[in-house]
Amino acid sequence: MFFSFDGLDGVGKTTQRELFLSWLRAAGHDVVTCQDPGSTPLGEAIRGILLGHQVPLAVTSEMLLFMAARAQLVEDVIRPALAESKTVVSDRYLLANAVYQGHAAGLDIETIWQIGRVATAGVMPDLVFVLDMPPRAAVARIARDLDRLESRGAEYQARLRAGFLAEAAKDPQRIVVIDAARDIDAVQSDIRAAAARVLKAG
Repeated sequence: MFFSFDGLDGVGKTTQRELFLSWLRAAGHDVVTCQDPGSTPLGEAIRGILLGHQVPLAVTSEMLLFMAARAQLVEDVIRPALAESKTVVSDRYLLANAVYQGHAAGLDIETIWQIGRVATAGVMPDLVFVLDMPPRAAVARIARDLDRLESRGAEYQARLRAGFLAEAAKDPQRIVVIDAARDIDAVQSDIRAAAARVLKAG
């Protein structure tokens, strides 16, 4: 089984993912965690380029770098784990490209999905949790210097939120929107309920 977490930075993905991992392990799942981009030597090198402020990037270059990191992640981490019947939980995945470089930055969204299917060899999450809250509230939670993508301003953040909601509306069986502007336990309860339905069906 393959789960991923997505949404604006600051919505609580790390906190909720850690609670979800604890729940899965307590239920006996052999869990593999990863972050996208990252979790491989190539992915970590690309992550530094993408999130840093040193290297100017065209939006197409940005999208393709994410894809390259993801292809390596699938090859080295995700596909081997799934082949061993492990449960994979990723911090972000292909949906983020469709939203960040598509909805928010203007690239053709269907083209991004097509390139993504090639990069991942069709390996897609069984369920994606989109943690949702107003952008201003999410940004206010970030207690560190903003990275390249987080620094693009309120209008960009608003387009990101709209993009996540639009993609979820297209595929509600696979992309579930969770109201993250509530207390931690309430958010986690909804995540576990959605996951339980998928785990039971699988």
